[in-house]
Amino acid sequence: MYSVAVIPIWVGTAVAFAETKTLHILTLVTFLASAVLIVAWENLSNDVFDAETGVDQNKPHSLVNLTGNRPLIFWIGNGFLGLGVLGILTIAWWQQDLTVLGLVLLCCALGYSYQGPPFRLGYQGWGELICFICFGPLAVAAAYYSQTQQWSMVALSASVLVGTVTSLILFCSHFHQGKDDLAAGKRSPIVRLGTAKAAQLLPWICGSLYALTALWVRLHIFPMWTLLIFASLPFAVQLCRHVLANHDRPELVRNCKFIAVALHFWSGLLLGAGFMLTP
Repeated sequence: MYSVAVIPIWVGTAVAFAETKTLHILTLVTFLASAVLIVAWENLSNDVFDAETGVDQNKPHSLVNLTGNRPLIFWIGNGFLGLGVLGILTIAWWQQDLTVLGLVLLCCALGYSYQGPPFRLGYQGWGELICFICFGPLAVAAAYYSQTQQWSMVALSASVLVGTVTSLILFCSHFHQGKDDLAAGKRSPIVRLGTAKAAQLLPWICGSLYALTALWVRLHIFPMWTLLIFASLPFAVQLCRHVLANHDRPELVRNCKFIAVALHFWSGLLLGAGFMLTP
């Protein structure tokens, strides 16, 4: 699951390398480690906040459920956040520029608003949009800026793809827990649309990844090598077929988010590789 932290940094850095032919390895490694720590905080804090509402009562892999110690998980998560922000502070100090820190702190604030009180925007159905913004435009822009201290429309275009497929993971994670979400007052897209209509959206969401890549290659925004992303198409097909066939059977559809994770990882890896291979 921590590929959601790695892929935006990888893609933003790959675009920067394609445009500048310069790669700051220490900055990249520091950013990657910090991103993993911050996502760990987000996952742990979400377990804590979800335990307060009861939405995770049937979620066996919740660390709060596994340990029975909510304060411990809360403070471990905060420790991860502190270490992650410290890494970003180090990058800001190297660059004598607070831009990357500001972008990451905005991601953290939006991440907290997803489940944290008093906001709990995820319960209002805003989770996928927050996920798109944080792991798409903000994270990819921060990664690009950490390498170049500039902005790029190409990086922004790539961030749309990364943000979309990251939000897809969250979208798919709700198919098997619609009843629990509804009981806890969580108006996720699956609750609002129903599993059948939500499943019918998947081919359009997945198809947009490849259609936009092909369009941007045709418009010479992306290099030809980024068409490597089409090698991830089997995961998109598997995801759509699996959910369309089992959307109303929680015991069978519950693993669809892991197919979405595979799609996220391989599409992002291949997209970044396309930029890296550009002459």
